[in-house]
Amino acid sequence: MKSRFLLIPAYALVISAPVQATVYLSVEQAQAVMFPGATLTPDFVTLTPEQMKAIEKATDVNVLSPSLKAWRVSTGGWFIADQVVGKHEFIPFALAIDAQGAVKSVEILEYRETYGDQVRNESWRAQFTGKTKDAPLKLGGDIKNISGATLSSRHITDGVKRLLATYALVLANQSH
Repeated sequence: MKSRFLLIPAYALVISAPVQATVYLSVEQAQAVMFPGATLTPDFVTLTPEQMKAIEKATDVNVLSPSLKAWRVSTGGWFIADQVVGKHEFIPFALAIDAQGAVKSVEILEYRETYGDQVRNESWRAQFTGKTKDAPLKLGGDIKNISGATLSSRHITDGVKRLLATYALVLANQSH
């Protein structure tokens, strides 16, 4: 009886952890949740290099893209869809800003990281409600950290801080 060996390529033996890619809300669904009954009108902006520098100076947070996806809300305020880097992947999120320039709510639209999705917890996201560009928005200070989700917590916090400064420096000054 002859022996036969089955050769399996080494790359076939590598087992990787599944990547969680959970979509929680589309932009349209987030708009309906965050501003129920309101009409939202797109008012997309391309930030100038000067605006990007001013936002970065005001926040110590890098602006990743000059493209700002913002919508004016018929009842007052703004809806902004943006993203931050988690540990490895982008975290798309939405920020609702009321007519006075304060955070109305934050929604995580999608989460692709293996760990850290606790930033979706309503109680954690509620910490941002009422914050304005003048709030410290410091993880471990006025925003509590989530153990096991430190990078996601920090980056969402920085993203909200950056968008509040963007609102104050760019959107609030636009004529209707």
